Amino acid sequence: MAVSESRMDDIRKAVEGLSKEEQQAKLDEILTDEEKESLLGDFDSILAYIDMIKNIEVGDIREGSDLHNAWREDEMADRDFSKELLTGQFPESHARFLKVKKIL
Repeated sequence: MAVSESRMDDIRKAVEGLSKEEQQAKLDEILTDEEKESLLGDFDSILAYIDMIKNIEVGDIREGSDLHNAWREDEMADRDFSKELLTGQFPESHARFLKVKKIL
């Protein structure tokens, strides 16, 4: 179970202005065990992503190598777009909202 945005706002307000030790004690009081586990999982995912970025090798990249102007003139083109064509590409929708994949 993820911690909701409104719950996160309440938590931020509860620990605002407190020292690090006071924040830790306050969080231990107000977070449920399930919320703690959820947040730890989120932190683990973030740290794993940072580790992955740290391990990217960029040694062969030279500054200014093969640079060119990527700008182009805009050209008008007829396209076959319709609301039904676009919304039909999404697996789930509700009313006029389309459900998209969670990024983080």
